[in-house]
Amino acid sequence: MVVRVEQGKGQKDRYVMLSAKLLGILRDWWRYAKPSAWLFPGDTAGQPVTRSAVEKACHRASQRSGISKPITPHSLRHAFAVHLLETGTNIRTIQLLLGHRSLATTARYLRVATTTVCATRSPFDLLPCPPPPEPPPTPPQYF
Repeated sequence: MVVRVEQGKGQKDRYVMLSAKLLGILRDWWRYAKPSAWLFPGDTAGQPVTRSAVEKACHRASQRSGISKPITPHSLRHAFAVHLLETGTNIRTIQLLLGHRSLATTARYLRVATTTVCATRSPFDLLPCPPPPEPPPTPPQYF
């Protein structure tokens, strides 16, 4: 259950997972819209939806939702990576899904997911605890 993204960010081709729920939604859309060439056709016949149309849709959605920060398609890509990281996905897997050449590029997403970093157990905590030290003998009490 994957989708091939051709000429995505960085003009790279990659595969991303396809949710079973999303597949159901896309099938419903296919039945409703009955597109001939592209699942999401653009304004020009025979052409896919344009980048600017996707950017406009993100802008409209952010306005409708009341989000004050600007939302772009890249914001969604970033959110996708952070959610994967926060649910325990290996950073190397995230690197492949995003199409990054360098793991350092993917690691930038770590600074956002502080809950993941804070929830990571330190190897120090895995060491056995030494027994507590014996208390010093109490000095004798004189009357």
